[in-house]
Amino acid sequence: MNHNRSRASLSADVLQGDIRAIARLLTRVENDDEVGRAALEILFPNSGSAHTIGVTGPPGGGKSTLVNELIRDYRASGNRIAVIAIDPSSPLTGGATLGDRIRMTEWHADPNVFIRSMASRRFGGGLAQNTQAVTTVLDAAGFDPIVIETVGTGQDEVAIAQLALTTLLVQTPGMGDSVQTLKAGALEIGDIVVVAKADRPESNELARDLRRLQTLTFSGTSAAVGWQAPVIKTSAVNREGIDKLVMAIADHRQWLETSGELATRRRQIAATQLAARIQHDLMDQILQPTRHSMFATMVDEILARAITPQRASQLLLALLAHERIRNA
Repeated sequence: MNHNRSRASLSADVLQGDIRAIARLLTRVENDDEVGRAALEILFPNSGSAHTIGVTGPPGGGKSTLVNELIRDYRASGNRIAVIAIDPSSPLTGGATLGDRIRMTEWHADPNVFIRSMASRRFGGGLAQNTQAVTTVLDAAGFDPIVIETVGTGQDEVAIAQLALTTLLVQTPGMGDSVQTLKAGALEIGDIVVVAKADRPESNELARDLRRLQTLTFSGTSAAVGWQAPVIKTSAVNREGIDKLVMAIADHRQWLETSGELATRRRQIAATQLAARIQHDLMDQILQPTRHSMFATMVDEILARAITPQRASQLLLALLAHERIRNA
């Protein structure tokens, strides 16, 4: 009973925007423990109104600096803004670097700014599962917008686009031939294309090349239904272009609402979240101590070329289904 009261009290404090309560709960949520899951049940009906902004692009492209300037602009307008920084996981510990917290220390004392670094966890579903759970807490706590930023690696670009309502694709001049090295499909995920570090002379050429490339492919994920992804130049050094970027985000948010695309994207996010949760729960069941030897045996069989990964997966899932029926 005391545990139930503490969960309800923690959730109530989060709904009041208590920063310490938010931080405590997020640790529970990321650990996926009983308290975190129970609190999410309480908070979930109070979420769903915040606008989520994904920020992705190649490493070293100035994403964190850009996000820092977005915080400045949104705070000047009176918004409460949260940032989820997805850091690369250590392959040994799963720990996240804290670079973003260091870079954004100027907001440490502002209760209307919340910055959380997260590790990209064990397997594919971890990113979606943990990010959406954290987003739910911050949304219920009254933060709007919520920025989801990839840090250090570009491997989660598409995953971030599947979790955000508006995706910013950040490109930077002076990093080789950016257009030639732009991953196939990367341009299509951007609802807004941002040329960062626009104080550099090569930025004009990069912006032109990106606009030309848009004419050869779909200009953003929304192209088929009427949204033309703008290419916006920004300079954090000169603090230029950030106001235009914020206006473009607002325009895209309004377009989502008026076009009916908002419902489509929210459904996509919910489907991504559910699929990630199913993947997580299945892996947890398969890796339980009583079944871990079977998983290890399947790995050995795959290495010996005695069974395909597809067949091994089918057998493991069949084992789970058989156990459920037997225990029903």
